[in-house]
Amino acid sequence: MAAPVQLREVARVRVIYGDTDQMGTVYYGNYLRYFEIARVEYLRQAGVPYRDLEESLGLRLPVVEAGVRYRRPARYDDELSLRAALPQIGGASVRFVYEIRRLADGELLVEGHTVLACVDAAGKVSRLPNGVRAALNAKA
Repeated sequence: MAAPVQLREVARVRVIYGDTDQMGTVYYGNYLRYFEIARVEYLRQAGVPYRDLEESLGLRLPVVEAGVRYRRPARYDDELSLRAALPQIGGASVRFVYEIRRLADGELLVEGHTVLACVDAAGKVSRLPNGVRAALNAKA
């Protein structure tokens, strides 16, 4: 049995009015944006800024799979804790897991995952460079 994944807070966001729907709750698709914020900050904290992947290495990490489980709604002006972990680093892919919690009470609102493929600028699958893999493994 695999050990549970240890997620850590990588960013905080406050829900803006534009992120909510007619019911006053965060529109479901916006949680994927919050996942992206968490993922980009996770990479930055690991010493692998996404901009460097693109500009220096010519690589991209498109999302090829996403899953979201909605538990409770976030509302306008809630401050959210974005948590992430990287439990799986493959040869040419990575799998992130996420939790979004309301900061005021710590309640789990949303959890999910994304799988990203590593591709070059032309869209051809490419192996993660050893230096990137080492930095991500050190942070994981």
